[in-house]
Amino acid sequence: MAKRGKRYQEATKLIDRSKSYDINEAVALLKETAKAKFDETVEVAFRLGVDPKKADQQIRGAMVLPNGTGKTQRVLVFAKGDKVKEAEAAGADYVGDQDLINKINQGWFEFDVIVATPDMMAEVGKLGRVLGPKGLMPNPKTGTVTFEVEKAIKEIKAGKVEYRVDKQSNIHVPIGKISFDNQKLVENFEALVETIVKVKPQAAKGVYMKNVAITSTMGPGIRVDVSNYR
Repeated sequence: MAKRGKRYQEATKLIDRSKSYDINEAVALLKETAKAKFDETVEVAFRLGVDPKKADQQIRGAMVLPNGTGKTQRVLVFAKGDKVKEAEAAGADYVGDQDLINKINQGWFEFDVIVATPDMMAEVGKLGRVLGPKGLMPNPKTGTVTFEVEKAIKEIKAGKVEYRVDKQSNIHVPIGKISFDNQKLVENFEALVETIVKVKPQAAKGVYMKNVAITSTMGPGIRVDVSNYR
């Protein structure tokens, strides 16, 4: 394991590793342990009791955080016809079709999220090898393949986040910045937890939320008691 710095080691002394904290306590403690000189991102990590190898236990979707993420997302839209004007009016940063596909194939990635209309997916699908590994491929499950272009862009700009269980049954989702008011972080956390509870696969047995923790970019994880949300 890599040796942790002095700030990290000092931060861990403030945390009781055997305890799961109330979310309000956890956020207050998070502020104490975040010592970096930049505005750290706050992330929630879930360890779930699901088997992602089974199709009926995979979890993937998206939601809009009530207080946003604190990050301005650059949105690229693949569209044609009237949907181009709709995307531009809604605040898309880039709108196009084959011209943008060619740029991406040449190594251009000056964007954070892609929205595509269904009639563009035959062409966009050819970028799978490039976009897939970066997690940028649009997907109907996350609302990024849609004819409702305006709605999709506005949700992304308002603080839409995606969640997806990985091979180890974990989900990691950002919920804001360390500079957020405590209450805003608590509200974002609770909205996310409630969403993850709602999407529990019927096939999942036993304890669903095995472990939930919040952390800042450079800080240690803090376990959170989510028994009230189950």
